[in-house]
Amino acid sequence: MVKHGWVRDGRAVVGWGVGYAGFGLACASGGTALFGVAWLGWVAVGVGLGAAGAGWAAVRQREEAGAGAWRSRWLGRLLWLLCGLAVVSAFSLLMDVTTLVFGQGVDSVPDAVNRALAASGALLLAGTARSRRPGGAAGGPVPAPSAAPAPIQLTAWAGTLAFLPYVVMKLVWALGGTFAGITGAEMYDAYVRNGSSGLWLTLESWGLDGTVLLAAAGVFLLWGLVRPWGQVFPRWTLPLRGHRVPRWLPLTPALLGAATLAPYGLVGLGYLGLCSAGVVGIRHGDIATPGQTLQVAWVGICAFAGYGVALALAARSYWRRTGG
Repeated sequence: MVKHGWVRDGRAVVGWGVGYAGFGLACASGGTALFGVAWLGWVAVGVGLGAAGAGWAAVRQREEAGAGAWRSRWLGRLLWLLCGLAVVSAFSLLMDVTTLVFGQGVDSVPDAVNRALAASGALLLAGTARSRRPGGAAGGPVPAPSAAPAPIQLTAWAGTLAFLPYVVMKLVWALGGTFAGITGAEMYDAYVRNGSSGLWLTLESWGLDGTVLLAAAGVFLLWGLVRPWGQVFPRWTLPLRGHRVPRWLPLTPALLGAATLAPYGLVGLGYLGLCSAGVVGIRHGDIATPGQTLQVAWVGICAFAGYGVALALAARSYWRRTGG
């Protein structure tokens, strides 16, 4: 029996597809817009029904083959296509998670639920798609802990360094200093106006910034993906030391973060390039001038793009090195 076979043979995809289609139908029939567009509920219905059909086809082909795997190329392509659509729908889920961690409310509950459902569906669809060939997702000898190749580790360094200007900027504000002509007091007032949670404001008053803490956690995750200690718990974890790290533990936040930050950062670089060239204007919101907004935005977007790409490459390397 293949471990977690209920995921890989398509049954979980069937269940998810039916549930996601039901969610989309509830939104569409109830007039609830997703991402501000009323008809996107029907798109969710289509994706859900397509996933349910593809999952059922995978189950049937696996039963007919009798060898624990299905081999239809068109079905594999359909599963990967649906997985891609689910990833797009899950875009910016990380932002929702961040706001909830610091006790703030999400901008839209239906959108947040949609992103969470889409992210879980993407994982299930990918797991089923990878099981197309015999042994593609089956268990086997567990690979020995290993470091990522040198180019991937250099990428991890690049992703880490990309965050440094962002961390400096946020800490300067949290400590009451001035960056890009904006004082820490002005930023604190903007947090209050925008309804930031008590936890967030308390951290700011202590000279800490919530996003800096998340950046530190993100860098820790990045290096766990490229170093051997990300595959076996190190000595300082005490009761866990020496035990294998479950693959899903680092890969779940890594894939979620990469799917959010890499496209957000790369698209943002193109947008800021157009803004800097004067092709389009930039909204400056709480910041006084467009020039100041551009300075702050370049720091943030370069951090997200550099880290997001590094995280995606590190996650791919970890996936391959621990595949077994």
